[in-house]
Amino acid sequence: MDLADPREGVLAGRKSSYPAEFRNDAVALYRAAGGRRTYAAVAADVGVTGETLRSWVRQADEHAGRDHSRGEQSVESRDEELARLRAENGRLRKAEKGVGARVGDPAPGSGLFRQGDEVKTHGWDFVSFHAETFGVQRICQVLRVSRSGYYRWIAGARTRAERQAADDALLVEIREIHHDHKRTYGVRRVHAELRGFGHTVNRKRVERLMRIDRLEGRHLRRRKRTTLPDRLAPPVPDLIQRDFSAARLDEKWCGDITYVQVGGSRLYLACVIDICSRRVLGYSMASHMRAELVIDALKMAVAIRGGNVDGVIFHADRGSQYTSAVFAQVCDGFDIRRSMGRVGSSYDNALAESFWQGLKRETLHQRLFSTMRQARLEIFQRLTYYNARRRHSALNYLSPDEFEQRQQRAHKLTLAA
Repeated sequence: MDLADPREGVLAGRKSSYPAEFRNDAVALYRAAGGRRTYAAVAADVGVTGETLRSWVRQADEHAGRDHSRGEQSVESRDEELARLRAENGRLRKAEKGVGARVGDPAPGSGLFRQGDEVKTHGWDFVSFHAETFGVQRICQVLRVSRSGYYRWIAGARTRAERQAADDALLVEIREIHHDHKRTYGVRRVHAELRGFGHTVNRKRVERLMRIDRLEGRHLRRRKRTTLPDRLAPPVPDLIQRDFSAARLDEKWCGDITYVQVGGSRLYLACVIDICSRRVLGYSMASHMRAELVIDALKMAVAIRGGNVDGVIFHADRGSQYTSAVFAQVCDGFDIRRSMGRVGSSYDNALAESFWQGLKRETLHQRLFSTMRQARLEIFQRLTYYNARRRHSALNYLSPDEFEQRQQRAHKLTLAA
């Protein structure tokens, strides 16, 4: 890596403001669809135009010398696909009888209902069913229930039917939202999504319907430590002091490193997040945890912001990658002010820690990746979804991209005034 000019690869040539790692992942995402999604659909998830994505795919094909007429597949791709199929076959063989093929189906010969799940007849239904034989007054006396209450129930039949039909229709939309977001959304985000679609609905009603249908979001898991501090590194001040708020974009950034298990190895991931909008500006993935990992993520963030980020604060933990001299040199080249929390205190970088928890809870929960390519594609899909579509509680349930667009419009109106 040439450190003489840290802006190299970001501003030079100006052929594309998107780094090569981002372009390659976007191309891989389009190819993974196997022709089932258009350029425009994939590009909307990534945050570029369809024509831009088309040109990236064309350039990648030209660079690789791919022969479209014969549809040849590289040896590496075939080997990765074979490894994936073998791993999947092994998991199916180990699955319990009757569950391996279709996880939601009961095993052959098992009982469909558990004890206590039988349908129970409502008291008023009993009165209606036997009214012609015994009379309403006599049945109500035997059951010790109110006859006027029964007639009120009869009068409200139409209203109840309309309410039930409305609940059924709403539940269909709730299921679609829950499935569309890979069963990660809980009550609050489902409610926010419904309001975003123009529905005026009470959150407790959404909670009740989700509880009845046994729909719930993903929960937190224990975090695995990846920070390896360098106690001999020169001191860097904490300019954040646990204040993870910002009045404008590019005032404060934060970053961290995590990993996912891929077979017997690990894929490491570094991210750079704008604290104001919670948007992931830069990321990098590699099979190592050297300083280049965090440098590449930082350079991507700078490129996304157009190359001019003078004075922005970048906050991280005291891992050896962030305290290294080479990382400090890159930050100085971009006029980025470094900030670091204390050793061993996750609360000093709580925003980045929370992001990792959400990523693993909603995307990597109980996932077993067999190849680096598979893991990388899944993570890239999650990052683009997070920026473009995931509603964030700290942003009044807007997505990071929507929040930034509103911020930019408000800034233009202020300048115009």
